[in-house]
This record gives sequence, structure tokens and C-alpha cells, in this order.
Amino acid sequence: MNLPIARWAGEYTRGHDLLIRRVYNDPMGAIFSCRISFERIMSPAQNSIVWTRRQTLQMIAGVTGGLALHACAQSTGGQAEAAEKITLGSTLWIGYTPLYVGIEKGFFREAGLDLDYKEFSSGTEVNDAFSAGRLDGTANVTSDVVSLAAYGTDFKIVMAADNSLGSDGILARNSVKDIADFKGKTVAVEQGSVSHFFLLQVLKEAGLSGSDIKLVNVTPDAAAAAYQSGKADIAVTYSPFLAKANQAQKDGRIIFDTSKMPTAIIDIHSFNTKFIEANPGAVEAFVKGTLKSLDFIKTNPTEAYTIAGKRLKLSPEEVEAELKGVRMIDKETNLEVLNTSLLPHLEDLSDFLLEQNQIQKAPDLSKLIDPQYLQAV
Repeated sequence: MNLPIARWAGEYTRGHDLLIRRVYNDPMGAIFSCRISFERIMSPAQNSIVWTRRQTLQMIAGVTGGLALHACAQSTGGQAEAAEKITLGSTLWIGYTPLYVGIEKGFFREAGLDLDYKEFSSGTEVNDAFSAGRLDGTANVTSDVVSLAAYGTDFKIVMAADNSLGSDGILARNSVKDIADFKGKTVAVEQGSVSHFFLLQVLKEAGLSGSDIKLVNVTPDAAAAAYQSGKADIAVTYSPFLAKANQAQKDGRIIFDTSKMPTAIIDIHSFNTKFIEANPGAVEAFVKGTLKSLDFIKTNPTEAYTIAGKRLKLSPEEVEAELKGVRMIDKETNLEVLNTSLLPHLEDLSDFLLEQNQIQKAPDLSKLIDPQYLQAV
């Protein structure tokens, strides 16, 4: 929707991407307060836009003007200087809690790595910086991974970070009996996003396709607002909008969520191929630090939630609640994901993005996954 912007405001919500709101009349007659996401990948050649999933970051109070970017270097804490260095960037996201813990506790430095972490306001900035060589690695969602590969960025996936385990879902009125009953009905969802891809997967399981529904293209918060206000019978969204809308709207429920399809939405860690070849020790140290952070979260959850909360502007209790909707992926599961399920997931996502004209051609994904650093730890 290319509609005039009526009002801009930044606010912190879930901790993922820049939130820019606008007020407009939607196709169903409701007034939505919607985000314009800047999480897009611009093709240098075609100048085409790829919309992605992670489109809600809270903007810190007081920030004005352009999008904010700041680097958060890991403190040394009196430890010996690390021999290897990685510059890694991401937006804020609850599933990256091990990253925040590893930085704060010095686990990366203990592994011999100087991790220069750069926090971005939008996925677009992360992707642009990574493609331009200003970052050695990223933490990002798989839809971005496929898009980056399609536009020629040379990188490898070395480990999975997390997968959605209930944080993404579909809201439906009580009058909607089941997924098969979606046929002919209107669904509020962001077109071309991973939420849209998730919806299509759910429809496929029920013997339906995207052509069997009427799609209204709105952002996840707007979809939840439409459902909550009674303007949409079916909406696809994610935490925190999912739970809030479900609690507020008594005539309905979460009819399906990613706990029933845990491989649908995955975040990963990837690094530039040339950087990996020149600095294999740095990548291995990153994996070691991340795995140690995962162990720390299990044994010291209160401290870990406090650390993540400082990054995400959430209380420890809120972090704990948010983490119930994601699964942070340990080494054993990581190896299983990288060696079996990740490639089919990426290929399905590539087909979807191509079908939606979000990429110009399907990339070769066969050599994108590199589990050797997990195997070596």
C-alpha cells in the first residue's frame, strides 16, 4: 500500500526493527495504526523491494531524525585481549538472547573472540551493511537469507539461532470452525512476508492455497488491531500483538500457531564466505561463545533474563514470557536442523518469494549451509 503518511511516531514494542506508524483507511473500512517497515532488500539492478518478517523494533525515546545505528562493543572485563575479531550486526529480537548474554558475560572473549556487535534499527540496514562488506556476519531470519542469496551476497550459514514456537500465529473468530473454513474468507496478513509464507503453509496442509482466500495486506500490528476491533475475522501476526489481541477479543482464539509447525520460521547466524575462509578460528570462537551462553541461560535464567531485558527494554519477567514463544537452538538440535530440515525450508521459502515476485530468480542454496564449525566444537 503506497499511502500518504499521516503521522510518524517511534515506540518500543517487541524489540525488532523500526516502528513507524501511519493512520490510513484500510480496504475493510477500519482506521488502522500501521507500521511502514524499512526491513527491505533493494536489488541494485532491479531496485525491487523484498518485504521481510521482522518489522517491529522499538525506537528508543528521544531519537529523532534518521534511523539510528550504534555499535555496542563487548567490554573486556579485565580479560586478555582476544586474538580474533568479528563485526556482527542484527536488529533486536528475543531469540538473540544468547548473543546478548555472551557479550555481557564475556563468553566470546573467553573463546578468543573480540565481538564487535552493532545494533541496527531495521533489517534493511543489517542486510545493506552485510552486502556492502561492513559486517562480517549477521543474525537474521531465513526469508532475508534467501533474498540476500538471490541478489548475489556470498555467505554461509554456520548455525541456527532460534525458531518460532508459538510466537507467530493465526487468530480466527469462533464462527471460523477450522483452517478449511478459511476458504472464501478475508485474511489480514502482510503480503510477501514470512507471516504470509507461514499462512500459505498452513493453508496447504488443509488442502487450500492462497487463491482460496481474500488477502488484505497489512502489517502484523495492524492485522492484530483489525482482529481485536472486529474488523477482521482472521489475522496473521506475532508476539506481542498475537497474545494481546487474543486476550482482548473474546469472540475468537488462536486457531493455529508455530508450536504446531516449529520449522516454519527460523533465525540463523551467517558469515561472509571470504571472511570465513580467512578467519575460521573467529567463526569457531563465535559458535563456542554462543553455546556457552545457551548453557548459562539454562543454569542462570534470572541473570540471563535481566541481561536480555536491558537490551530489549523489557523486565526479566517479560523476557521469560517472550522466550516461551521461541526455541533457542542447542548444539544437538542445531546439527539436526543444518543437516536435514534447513535446506528444504530455504528451498520452499525461495519458491514462495519467487512466486510472489519478491526475488527475480531462485538462488542456488545447495552450498549455503556449513555445519563444520558446530561439528568442531
